[in-house]
Amino acid sequence: MVGEERPSRGDPVVHPSAVLGEGVELDDGVEVGPFCFLDGRVKVGAGTRLISHVTILGDTEIGRDNVLHPNVVIGDEPQDISYTGGPRAVRIGDRNIFREGVTIHRGSEKGEVTIVGSDNYFMQNAHAAHDCRIGNATIIAGGALLAGWVEVGDRALVSGNCVVHQFVRIGRLALMRGLSRTSRDIPPFCIADGTHTVHGVNVRGLQRAGWNSAQIRAVRNAFRALFMARHNLKVAIEDLLARGTPSAEVAELVEFIRASRRGVAFGPRRPGVGSDE
Repeated sequence: MVGEERPSRGDPVVHPSAVLGEGVELDDGVEVGPFCFLDGRVKVGAGTRLISHVTILGDTEIGRDNVLHPNVVIGDEPQDISYTGGPRAVRIGDRNIFREGVTIHRGSEKGEVTIVGSDNYFMQNAHAAHDCRIGNATIIAGGALLAGWVEVGDRALVSGNCVVHQFVRIGRLALMRGLSRTSRDIPPFCIADGTHTVHGVNVRGLQRAGWNSAQIRAVRNAFRALFMARHNLKVAIEDLLARGTPSAEVAELVEFIRASRRGVAFGPRRPGVGSDE
C-alpha cells in the first residue's frame, strides 16, 4: 500500500499479510493494509481505507470513505464484567477518521449497539465504550474517554484527555475543554471546564456552524439567565420562558435540560464569572 497508487473504485485491495474471516464483506475500492485482522460479521463500505494493523471484529458495519489508521480496534468486547459474549454490534457511518489507537467497543450485555455517525474525527487513543451514540461531525480529541451509554451531539468537541461518565449526554455544538470531566449532562452550545461546570457559550463554534449574531445573542442571554446566578434551574427555565416565545436554539437548550436524567452541569462557581470562546 505504501508508495502505491490508490486504486479507483474497483475491486477491494487486500495486502497479503492481512487476515480476513469468512464472514467479512468488502465493498468496491476498500483497501486493507498490512497486518490487518477482520473477523466475524464485518461489512466495510466502498472506498474505506484500513492503513495497517487495524482490527475489526463482528458484528460491525462501517460505511463509505472512512480512514482507519494503525492500531485502531473496532467491535471488540465491551469492558463490562457482566458481558457473556452475546451478539452485540457496532454501526459506523461515512467519512469518519480514526487516528492511531482509537477503540470503539460493541454493545454491552444490557445494550445492543454502539453507533457512530458520519464525518467524525477521532484523534489518537480516543475511546468510545459500549452503547455510545456519537452524532455527526464531532471531534473526539486525543485520549478522551467516553464511558458506556454516552451520547455526543452533532458538531460537539470533546477535547484532549477529557473523561465522560456513563449515561452522560454532550449536547450539540458543546465544547469540553481539555482535561475536563463530567458525570452530568453538558448542555448544547456551552463550554464545559473543570468538573461538570459550564463557563459560557461556544461562540466560535457557533460562528463556524454559520449562526448569525441574533441566534448567538439569544443563546448567550439564555445562558446568563440559566447558569450565571445561584438559583433553582427549574424556576430559572420558567422565568426565561415567561419572557416570551424562545428562539428555536433556546428552545433546544431548554428541552435538553428538561430531558436530563443525570442532571446538567453547574454554572460557574463564582456567580457572574464566565468565559465565552
